[in-house]
Amino acid sequence: MVIAANVVVGVIALLHVYFLVLEMFLWDKPAGLRAFGQTLEAAQASKVLAANQGLYNGFLAAGLVWGLTLGAAGTPVKAFFLGCVLVAGLYGAATASRKILYVQALPAALGLALVFLA
Repeated sequence: MVIAANVVVGVIALLHVYFLVLEMFLWDKPAGLRAFGQTLEAAQASKVLAANQGLYNGFLAAGLVWGLTLGAAGTPVKAFFLGCVLVAGLYGAATASRKILYVQALPAALGLALVFLA
C-alpha cells in the first residue's frame, strides 16, 4: 500500500510541475491556450496572474516531493500538501471549471486516502 500511495503522490507532484510549466511559460502559447480554452488576448491580459498561480503549483509539487524524500517520516508532509491540493481543486472546480475536480481534486483525495491507509 505504501508503494501505491507514493506512486500516486509522485504522479500528483508531476502533474503540478506540468501545471507550473503551462501557467508560467506556456500560458499564451498554443499549448496553454488549448489547455485552458482561452483566446490569445485573454491569455496576454492574465499572463502575470497565471505565472503567480503556476508558482504556487510548483510549491505544491515541491512539498509532495519533499514528503516522498522523507520516507515513513514524510506521511504528515504528504498529507498536508495533498490536503492543500484537494482544497485548491475543490475551489477551482467550484469557481473556474468542473474539469479541475477530476484533474486535481479527485487524484488528491485518492492520494490522501492511500497515504492514510499505508
